[in-house]
Amino acid sequence: MNSQEPPNAFMALALEQAQAALFLTSPNPRVGCVITSKSGEVLGQGHTQAAGQAHAEVMALRDASEKGHSVKGATVYVTLEPCAHTGRTSPCCDALIHAGVGEVHVSLLDPNPLVSGQGVARLQAHGISVHLGQGGQEAQELNIGFLKRMRLQTPWIRSKIAASIDGHTATDSGVSQWITCEASRADGHSYRARACCILTGIGTLLADDPSLDVRALETPRQPDLVVLDSSLRTPVNAKIFHPQRRTYIYCALQCDPQSQELIFPDHPAQAHAFKQKVQALNQLGVTVLGQPKAQKQLDLTYVMTDLARLQMNEVHVEAGAILNGGLLKEGLIDELVLYMAPTWLGSGKAMSVMPLTSTLTRAQQFSWHDITLVDKDLRLTLRRTPAPFI
Repeated sequence: MNSQEPPNAFMALALEQAQAALFLTSPNPRVGCVITSKSGEVLGQGHTQAAGQAHAEVMALRDASEKGHSVKGATVYVTLEPCAHTGRTSPCCDALIHAGVGEVHVSLLDPNPLVSGQGVARLQAHGISVHLGQGGQEAQELNIGFLKRMRLQTPWIRSKIAASIDGHTATDSGVSQWITCEASRADGHSYRARACCILTGIGTLLADDPSLDVRALETPRQPDLVVLDSSLRTPVNAKIFHPQRRTYIYCALQCDPQSQELIFPDHPAQAHAFKQKVQALNQLGVTVLGQPKAQKQLDLTYVMTDLARLQMNEVHVEAGAILNGGLLKEGLIDELVLYMAPTWLGSGKAMSVMPLTSTLTRAQQFSWHDITLVDKDLRLTLRRTPAPFI
């Protein structure tokens, strides 16, 4: 783990650049870079672009070049270790070495095994001084999903719930629009926009037919959509299907662990019905996925691990009480974002459905992370205790 210290003005500027990439870089980390002269002049700055495009260091070097600045002997502030491998782009550490910079400040080491200290080592091998830890806490927050996926091979799971102050998400008859105010709903869309995917269950899909896209703010990309649908009841005319995003549906059918091909039941009629539905969904561009063992219910832990295989860093859950309860029961939710309206319903739909808790020692434990007033509502952010990797 890196030692962490507060950012100076230049690293703070690099963190602002990384923040500007919040909705853009998935599944890559959000990284910012600032290059300064020995006298403290900002020569260039930039942030990582969309996947497959230039990283932060290259953008900052380009910016300096376009402004006519030499970066020989310059100081670089970057919020994540420069990459040391060739993927869809060339190694950023090599770009810095070739440019002749003299010193590099890095907020966090990259836990990606393809990097993992190698970028720093290569810089040092070429005589470039490297300093670690400045702005580490802020950089970690920006990349909490990427860091967890790289370290634990599972995404950061964030569940957003809107409820009355007495904990009901809808009236007894199921009316939920709108318990919280417009400002809260817009704020919730910012969490959608930063996520790699939005996850929901078939119950929510059938009850509400939601779009589950980002509409309340401008975003350069729509997050992918994941539906948990054991029996493949998703209607082919559902509003979730969006030409600008990928959609995955997990069902309870068995799949081949290598090829991911579905294995249909032996019963001819059942097999025919499943094949027809899968074909119809495939024609809509939907990827239908199974699990290692055929059973009535989805294995939620497997699904989350498989989402890491699909390079999902942050999974944003908007679901009903049953799925939220299932995720909580399995200890899969890392963060709760609760929008609480100053409304007392008295009765209604619960935030989760879970087994009876007989003692407090068996209760789910979270810690307060943030409490913010959003117009007339309260946004409560809580994280699992202890945190999985922080």
